[in-house]
Amino acid sequence: MKLDPFVVEVIRHGLSAAAEEMSLVMTRSARSPLLREAGDLSSAITDGHGSLVGQGRDIPIHLGAMAYTIPELLKVVPRDSLNDGDVLIYNVGALGGNHLNDVKVVRPIFVDGEIVAFAVSLAHWPDIGGTWPGSYFAKAIDTFQEAMRIPPVLIATAAGVNTPIVQLLKANIRDPESGEGDLLAQIAATKAGERRIVDLCREHGKAVFMATQSRLHDLSEIEMREALRALPDGVYEGEDYLDDGSENNAPARIHVKITIVGDEATFDLSGSCDRVSNFCNTTPFMARSAVAYAARIMSGRDMQQNAGALRPLTIITRPGSILEPGWSASVAAGNHETSMRIVDAIFHAMQDTIPERLSAGGATTAGVLFFAQPRQDGSWKMLYEVHGGGEGARHDRDGISATRVHLSNTSNTPVEVIEASYAIRLEQQSIRRQSGGAGAHRGGDGVVRAYRILAPSMHLTTCIERMVIPPFGMQGGKPGKPCRISLIRHGASIAIDGKSNLVLQQGDLVTVETCGGGGYGTGAAE
Repeated sequence: MKLDPFVVEVIRHGLSAAAEEMSLVMTRSARSPLLREAGDLSSAITDGHGSLVGQGRDIPIHLGAMAYTIPELLKVVPRDSLNDGDVLIYNVGALGGNHLNDVKVVRPIFVDGEIVAFAVSLAHWPDIGGTWPGSYFAKAIDTFQEAMRIPPVLIATAAGVNTPIVQLLKANIRDPESGEGDLLAQIAATKAGERRIVDLCREHGKAVFMATQSRLHDLSEIEMREALRALPDGVYEGEDYLDDGSENNAPARIHVKITIVGDEATFDLSGSCDRVSNFCNTTPFMARSAVAYAARIMSGRDMQQNAGALRPLTIITRPGSILEPGWSASVAAGNHETSMRIVDAIFHAMQDTIPERLSAGGATTAGVLFFAQPRQDGSWKMLYEVHGGGEGARHDRDGISATRVHLSNTSNTPVEVIEASYAIRLEQQSIRRQSGGAGAHRGGDGVVRAYRILAPSMHLTTCIERMVIPPFGMQGGKPGKPCRISLIRHGASIAIDGKSNLVLQQGDLVTVETCGGGGYGTGAAE
């Protein structure tokens, strides 16, 4: 079919707008501050066979995984078993997933009796059951200790919401009312996506719409191949490390070997360490998501991320490794910590080849502090806090302070919301001055945020990397300062590890100081 290029562009932007409207519905409708305020959610549109074709301006690590979510789902839920009005829910990692907190709600979109697209809403649920409030258990030996596992199941049909399944989910999470509200918001988001896709089909014709989706994949493939051809052929190796978790709790190695030949690139991650002893393992879909992001940075182009852009890339992980640990492994932290190390390893590999496209190491950690406050009725209030830090400097400028970098794209929860909703007082929110690394261009500074506990007790989870190994400098720049957590109780300081679960007391003061970015180049910017 011959397509009008202007119509192709209209539909391309329409697909992105549909995904962005889905995210807007989520943030306006969700109950949990993590979704409503911090925006730990993402939305996507795939074509009728599950290939990613449109996404919101959300969280890169989510969006990269969504390229695999529907194709893997359709291996166990055949397309011809789905009906108009069906909505599925699941979180298991084997189906294009990441960690169990990231719950996917999927709606097939029918036009004239045929599936033309899928609307996918991914939201981080603040609690999904498991051993510890918040579903991050640092000592988990397997995924069953982490959280409830949800295989694909119909959460709604044309007849309405599947109430028994909703009740089953609510019975296994610690804040059931907020959880139900978040779930209904996800269902509503997929309905909004459906409306927009149906409108596009009605306006331009179903055949044109479907042909355009295929054309968009081809255009992104062409652009990625052109970008790879512009890079010098060769083999490039790089590595980075998680703070701990390997044998004898040594730093855990992430290694990449990049082979570029013509218009194709292979990213071999099989040299990374074996499955680790903490919750920093991750799924191969997270590894692919991180590589897809880094490849776009390497390309130097603002191309649309869809399934076509992945065609020239071969991504290899090793069974039994930290990046392919098996589906029983604990993976809660790997979603946003280990994936970041992959990006950093790729930057190390390419820093002498395309230094003008890369930045020095930044705050490549979610910097998670998770507060769980028990209620008298046995339920819990959940506050999941993610913290930004310093961006790494670039060849032409200093790094930005107090920001998120690479695969994360969330906001901090406003102080007013925290103090109005939880027995917590924020006693400090400031820039961590001079935490960025020196260089011709200086790394951005981290942040300081201090929480005073006002409740009789509260559970705390920490999940913070870059406490031992700081963000790296590039081209001679100095590293940024590492993260630091402190707990003051009755005037005494108590050490807190970057991956821990503990119970706080009334009056405790927990302070997080996030890392600064690395400097770029040699110079006197001390």
